Amino acid sequence: MAPEQDPIVTFGQWLQEATASEPNDPNAMTLATSNASGFPSARMVLLKGHDEQGFVFYTNLGSRKATDLLAQPRCALLFHWKTKRRQVRVEGEAHQVGDDEADAYFATRARVSQLGAWASKQSQPLRGRFELEARIADVTLRHPLTVPRPPFWSGFRVVPRAIELWEDRPFRLHMRYRFERDVSAAGVGSWRHTELYP
Repeated sequence: MAPEQDPIVTFGQWLQEATASEPNDPNAMTLATSNASGFPSARMVLLKGHDEQGFVFYTNLGSRKATDLLAQPRCALLFHWKTKRRQVRVEGEAHQVGDDEADAYFATRARVSQLGAWASKQSQPLRGRFELEARIADVTLRHPLTVPRPPFWSGFRVVPRAIELWEDRPFRLHMRYRFERDVSAAGVGSWRHTELYP
């Protein structure tokens, strides 16, 4: 780990290395949110893009994660790569991506996933599997060729204010660096880093 390096660059290197070693979903991350009343909730989602501007994932806008973020955009992410003995923590604010960006990503999804996005009332009560299968059949008939992005399905970009890089070391004397930066309407500032006790 090079603490003087941009943490986004280090993250990209670690993700690439994890992709070669993790048995499943190296892009899986825990997303922690809180609702308007302050009650927390966490779940696993898949990272679909990252750069200096943030970390992007997609979801149904009626899901609990989306309604939480629309009410309270502050959130946290956690990546844990067991095979590499590394983790990355991210704290920031989530902002909905633009329609063009959401459309472009939706077009890359497998057709069955596109149809599933239309059929699922994510996080809502389901009366039985047959109800879901009937909705899949219905949207399949309605979209025999291309499947447009549903208006209730989009993405969020988590703009990081803090990133913490953790790497295992013998005798629990782990390497741990915290990076922080100022984020304003004018853009993002440079990263400041501090080494932390493990």
